[in-house]
Amino acid sequence: MTIGIPRALAYHRYGTLWETFFQELDIPYLVSNETIGSHLTTGRALAVDESCLPLKLYMGHAASLRDCCDVLLVPRLERLGKQDEFCVRFWGLPDTVQATFGGVELLTYERKSASHSAELLAFLQLAKTLGKSPLAAARAYRVAQNRQQEADLRRFLQNRVHLRARAPKILVAAQSYITYDPRLGGAVADLIRNLGAVPIFIEAFDRTACAKAAGQISKDLYWTLNREILGAIHLAAGKVDGIILLTAFPCGSDCLANELVLRRVKTPPITQILLDEHQSGEGLRTRIESFLDMVERRKEAI
Repeated sequence: MTIGIPRALAYHRYGTLWETFFQELDIPYLVSNETIGSHLTTGRALAVDESCLPLKLYMGHAASLRDCCDVLLVPRLERLGKQDEFCVRFWGLPDTVQATFGGVELLTYERKSASHSAELLAFLQLAKTLGKSPLAAARAYRVAQNRQQEADLRRFLQNRVHLRARAPKILVAAQSYITYDPRLGGAVADLIRNLGAVPIFIEAFDRTACAKAAGQISKDLYWTLNREILGAIHLAAGKVDGIILLTAFPCGSDCLANELVLRRVKTPPITQILLDEHQSGEGLRTRIESFLDMVERRKEAI
């Protein structure tokens, strides 16, 4: 049996955890290729029009795995605490995939707590479904957790190095499934680099510290991923020269969080870029170029 893992949404946060878990259990798996135009074309045809762009891409990635895998890994991620929730698209993702693809077989687990013990129990149940012993599953989970922490640390250190750059530093404030998708955040980061600036991602700041610092902008926001973004924006003050709020249309949680930032954060300069399926490369370049020009003029004036 081969497990298919769509390279979208939570994969960009937990991909190393999932891959290592299956590797340690000696279970074949296949991750979909990096996003290309056909993923969006297919996903757009499968998803309802009101779906956000990342969900449409997810459907495209899932569709690319249907004929080469026996089962799709589609976790149900609900919360990391009582007041710390994922967006509802993560809550209902298994149901959405099942309704879209009909007879496709899903492999899933639920995340309702931040505790490792609760997550361990979920992975033990996952392994039981796959016919693996609790002892083997517990060992695989420990190895997978360590590898995921190492991967997170590498991202953290890579971004921290960029904070020392002499070129203008731009914080790209976005969800990880936007930041690390080559068709979304990857295109924006490349443009920033080509225009002589340095993109900094929110992974330059510790997640726990970000969650605490988010209260400096909003004490009521309870979406996990948005709280991390708000916290990173607060911690980046004085360390970056500009901030790009990068959002995929039509993300409701991002729109609310971005509005809070635009109203309550006064420095450094901030712009909001909304990505959609009709995004023009030249239009994107023009907006980023204009923003970087403003950042440079502000630096000269100080």
